[in-house]
Amino acid sequence: MKTINKSFSATYEIKKSKFIAHLVPIEEFKGLQDRLKKEHPKARHVVYALRYLNEFEQIVENSSDDGEPKGSSGQPALNVLRGEDMINVAVLIVRYFGGIKLGIGGLVRAYGNAVKSVIANSNTFIYEKMLKYQFQTSYSNIQKIEYLLNRLEIEKINREFLNSGVNWEIETTKEKIKEFKENF
Repeated sequence: MKTINKSFSATYEIKKSKFIAHLVPIEEFKGLQDRLKKEHPKARHVVYALRYLNEFEQIVENSSDDGEPKGSSGQPALNVLRGEDMINVAVLIVRYFGGIKLGIGGLVRAYGNAVKSVIANSNTFIYEKMLKYQFQTSYSNIQKIEYLLNRLEIEKINREFLNSGVNWEIETTKEKIKEFKENF
């Protein structure tokens, strides 16, 4: 599975209709459809599709045609996300009508191509499940721990300094936690 860690956009045009696709991490999805509708008041539709893993590691999917003919826009966008094996992402497509009707088949192809275009223009990477690991050290081990975390490229780090020592919480992959434990 692949994912992204920042937003990307791309524009696809066909028969004077313009499709502006926004690929975003799932955390940025909430409220984005309303914001895009306000930013593009002359746009006819803001269609979306999303895929993410819930707390039980199940894939949750959803899509909306936002007034387009049923099954002509949200579902094709979702199918592209599935085909590209994208996870923890949402895609929103702003459509400006160009005056020429595309038909349902044309809409299906146009929305699908808009999503393919934005994925092609984005920096995807392999999804890895992140785990949290907590441990405690003395103050004398701070430099050693920081060196090890830096060497393993573990960037999500929280520290709490107490009288008794330092409480650490790191978030990384299972493999990196195992390697950290072996080297500490």
